Amino acid sequence: MKSRWLINLALLVVVVGVALALYLAPQPKQDQAVAIQVSSLAPAQISNISIEFPAKKSVEMKKRDGRWFLTQPLAVRAGQGAVDQILSILTATSVDKFDASDPARYGLDHPALVLKLDAETFNFGTYNPVSGKQYVGNRNSVYLVDSKYSEAASIQVVEMIDKNLLAPDEQIAGFDFSHLEQWEDHGLKLDLDKGQWKVSRTDAKPKQDELNAWFGDSWGTLIAMSVEPYKPELKSKYPSFEIRLKNGKTLHFDKQSESPELILARPDEGLRYHFPQDVGFQILNPPIGVPK
Repeated sequence: MKSRWLINLALLVVVVGVALALYLAPQPKQDQAVAIQVSSLAPAQISNISIEFPAKKSVEMKKRDGRWFLTQPLAVRAGQGAVDQILSILTATSVDKFDASDPARYGLDHPALVLKLDAETFNFGTYNPVSGKQYVGNRNSVYLVDSKYSEAASIQVVEMIDKNLLAPDEQIAGFDFSHLEQWEDHGLKLDLDKGQWKVSRTDAKPKQDELNAWFGDSWGTLIAMSVEPYKPELKSKYPSFEIRLKNGKTLHFDKQSESPELILARPDEGLRYHFPQDVGFQILNPPIGVPK
């Protein structure tokens, strides 16, 4: 009996030892999916964008002097954020890569969207029913990518317009608010000369730090909620103001509405910019130190 008990104990020790050895042994590394780059181009290399749809007008953009512009169906400044989202397909990766010899299999014989970035063409097809990702064809290969890439290129054209009221090279040198209701009795012009604000009204006692804060907090961060094209009507009269630029040019703006939102129209661009109502009071009423 004693010998059998010793044998069982020895077997138990062996089993425990084997189990412990297996537990402590290095585990084999699982194969990790390799990310495959969809394109070898970088967004900064691109100068032309074309977005083609089966049943609506194409959208075209062009980069000039480092800035993007819509050229079709509108000729206006393009928003850099929208452009960046469209170009992000160039940095997309896929864990799968297929041969493009059977485009119908991936819905690429009749693509839902064709995105051309210079000479690079991306055809967006159907969605994989398991992963929910979208097939995209490029350079004789097919990849699976997130749907956000085609969605970025499919937004409404008005959402691609730059929401900044002024272009980067339109640097403010002065304002003429004389044709706004609150200033028309005495007129109001402000000029920025060598870092100092000059106010046209003789009864004003402006403080430079207050005017600088007003300018930086309002005009320095002025981005519209939305933008829309419009056709200027020559016979229509609105309260208006002008901005003088450092390059000597003057921009005219019509205040078409102040409630429930501020709408500023730029006839030179054929665009209307929509802002919250309180923005109108802030940007059009500088603290010039006029006695109440």
